[in-house]
Amino acid sequence: MKVASVKISPEWRVYILGGMLCVALTICSRNFGDMGGPYFLASLMLAGMVYLIAIREFFAASIFSRRVVVIGLVLAAVWHIEFLRLPSGADDDVHRYVWDGRLQRLGYNPYLVVPSDPAAQGLHTPETRNLNHPELPSPYPPGAELFFRAVTAVHESVFTLKVAFVVCDLAIVLVLLDILSRSGQGLHWVLAYAWNPLLATEVAGSGHVDIVGALLLLVSAAALVRRWRMTAAVALGLAIAVKFLPVVLLPLYWKRVRIRDAALAAAVFGLLYVPFLNRSFLSHGRIPIGSLGTYVHSFRFNGPVFAALDRVAPPQLLVGLAVLVGFLTAISLRRKSVALSPDAFAWPMAASLLCAPVVYPWYLLWLPPFVRSASTVPIIIWTVSIIPTYYVWHLRTLGRPWVLPGWIMVLEYGPVAIAAAIVGFRRFKRPRAIPSPTE
Repeated sequence: MKVASVKISPEWRVYILGGMLCVALTICSRNFGDMGGPYFLASLMLAGMVYLIAIREFFAASIFSRRVVVIGLVLAAVWHIEFLRLPSGADDDVHRYVWDGRLQRLGYNPYLVVPSDPAAQGLHTPETRNLNHPELPSPYPPGAELFFRAVTAVHESVFTLKVAFVVCDLAIVLVLLDILSRSGQGLHWVLAYAWNPLLATEVAGSGHVDIVGALLLLVSAAALVRRWRMTAAVALGLAIAVKFLPVVLLPLYWKRVRIRDAALAAAVFGLLYVPFLNRSFLSHGRIPIGSLGTYVHSFRFNGPVFAALDRVAPPQLLVGLAVLVGFLTAISLRRKSVALSPDAFAWPMAASLLCAPVVYPWYLLWLPPFVRSASTVPIIIWTVSIIPTYYVWHLRTLGRPWVLPGWIMVLEYGPVAIAAAIVGFRRFKRPRAIPSPTE
């Protein structure tokens, strides 16, 4: 007796995967207070596995109906709301954001005022009193600082900043839909961004400013494709002013923007520092960078390449090496193709992060808007394989040192290395086009 097999259509497979992702992330949100704990990690890893299976479905089908996209985005909104309504961790970066915005509105300079200074204790609120690294002034570039000021001027709270970050997340979805529509790609690829579990935990949950920079960078990339060269240059300058990571993408703009566009972007970037200049900085001819130097010299987390070289070279040189690696990757991609592809933005940043002294999960938020090709599969996997690093947050609650176990690094970077090797092997084995004979 033969049993008839049930064949599920690609669309229904996506619906099922979206439902599974929603359940897993809802469970994860219920355990958000125990970040890195067993239930948090298990549910988030399950979400990551489901996400990778969904990516496989997106590659397998050239197009899905608009209904799939709409339902997929509605599901993403559900789990975003689940995380948004939760309080952030007591020492999450978002509390520093509130502090920096508050300082600026009170007339103080966040690059100079140290939160733990007894003279500054009267400036604190309950949400800023337990911010992380209170012994250091702010390390964030001026674009991020001015964003903090603008949002806290509306309402001074962690929740308001998280809402602002989720709005940026939504804006990325809208820009991606426009890009996909104009390029003729399937609109379902917007779900490759919207369904990434890191967006739930690090944008709606913890709230990180990296999503603002990612939005500005995507706007820049979209403008560059449309040949809106001035907009592309200025948006890139603003993205660098949020965090310095996209500076490695400058070679991609070579001969794609005019000199006057680049000059305007540089001028805008410089003007953002003006509100933070004072006599001390001007007299020494320096720009205000707060505790950025301390960050480079002392902070270490999840950076295997940096850790391997840290014993033989000073950290400043190694940070320069990380930037150089990103630059060289961008130069190589610029030379190989006249056309501008999304992976040309993803790979230089990923290569630079791989060599950085610190690779927190939210640093990868810069990458998902640009990963929708087979060549970026290792990066897609990285956004999931980095999830086990949250275990360190759990270890800290047990009184253990802030050190990432070696076996977690193997779990994280092993799949990425295997995927990169497979992608490289397939490219090497790909038959080259045979030129047609001339008559």
